Amino acid sequence: MAERGMAGQYLDGYARILAEVSATGRRLTREEIESRRALGEQAAEAGYGLRAVVVAHLAAARAAWPDVPGSADNTLAAVQQVIDAFAEGHERAQRQAVRQEEAARREFIDDLLYGRSDLGRLAERAERFGLRLSHAHAVAVAQGPTAYDEGNAVPRQVEQALIARFGHRDVLLTTKDGRLLCVAPGHEDDVLPYFAKQAHAATDGGRVAIGRPQPGPGGVVQSYEEALSALEMAERLGLDEPVLRAADMLVYPVLTRDRQAMADLVVNTLGPLTLARGGAQPLLDTLTAYFDSGCVAAEAARRLSLSVRAMTYRLERIHQLTGADPADAGHRYVLQTAVIGARLLDWPAVEL
Repeated sequence: MAERGMAGQYLDGYARILAEVSATGRRLTREEIESRRALGEQAAEAGYGLRAVVVAHLAAARAAWPDVPGSADNTLAAVQQVIDAFAEGHERAQRQAVRQEEAARREFIDDLLYGRSDLGRLAERAERFGLRLSHAHAVAVAQGPTAYDEGNAVPRQVEQALIARFGHRDVLLTTKDGRLLCVAPGHEDDVLPYFAKQAHAATDGGRVAIGRPQPGPGGVVQSYEEALSALEMAERLGLDEPVLRAADMLVYPVLTRDRQAMADLVVNTLGPLTLARGGAQPLLDTLTAYFDSGCVAAEAARRLSLSVRAMTYRLERIHQLTGADPADAGHRYVLQTAVIGARLLDWPAVEL
C-alpha cells in the first residue's frame, strides 16, 4: 500500500488533492499547503525520516494516479508542491528539535559546571549525555588564541578525532566561556591526554590544563575548577608548557592560600631590589631565569641574552641588596619561594 512504512494519517487528504488537481488543473490552496507542512512536522516528531516521507508520497501518488488524459503535468506539479510543503514542515520540526536539544545540553552543562542543580536530578540528566556521575570524572580545558563555541570548526575537528580514536566512550566534549572542555571518566587515563594533543594542534598552539579525577556528582565541578586554576597560574607565572596537569601544580595554591603571608614574604625578601638602578624588575627577571635554569648561571645568562659576567654581577647585586645569596642552598629556598610569590601577586607592578 502507499502508506506502507509510514502511518496513513500523514497522507490524509493527499489522494483527494491529486484527484481534484488532475480534474481542474488548479494549484494547491494556501490552506492545503499549510496542512501539508503541519503533517510534515507531525511526521518528524513521530520519528519518520525525510526519505521515508518522499517514498511514501511517491508510492501514494502512483497508487492514486488519475486516469484522465492530459492531466499528468498538473498531477506532477501537485506532487511536487505537496512534497515540498511536507518536507519544509519536516525540516522545520527537525530544526526545532535540534534547538531544543542544544538548549537542554547547554543548560545541563551550565548546571554541571556550576553545581546549581540538585545532584540527584543532575545525575539522572547526565545519563542522557553519556555521563555516569556516580563514577569519578576528570576535566580538561583548552584555551586558544580566540574564543570558541560549539558551532566552530575547531570543536568539531577535536570531537571527530576523539570519536575516531575512542568511539562514544562516555566522553562529553563541549565549550564554555570560549574554551574547549572535555569530561571523561577518571579511569580512562588515555582520553584527556589525547584530547590535549588534538586541542593543542587544532587551536594553533593553545594551552590545555587537565584537572585531577574527582568522585561523585560534584567531582566534575572540582576537576573543572582545578583545570581553570592551572591555566590561570600558568599565565601569571609565565609558564610555557602546552599541557598542564593540576596534580603537578598543587604547590601554587598552597603558596597563595595565605595571600597576606605571601605578600609579607615578597616585600621583606625582595623589597630591597627596588633600590637598584632600573628598579626591581630586571633583578627579579634575573632570579626567575636563574632558578628556571636549575641555578646554572651560564644557562640563565643565555636565556636573558646576557654575558656570564653580567649575570654574575646581577647575582652579586641581589646578594648585596637582600642579604640572601642565590647560590647558597640555605638562602635559595626562601628566595625562590619569594620569586614565585612575586609572579603570582604581579609584584612589583602591583604594590603590596
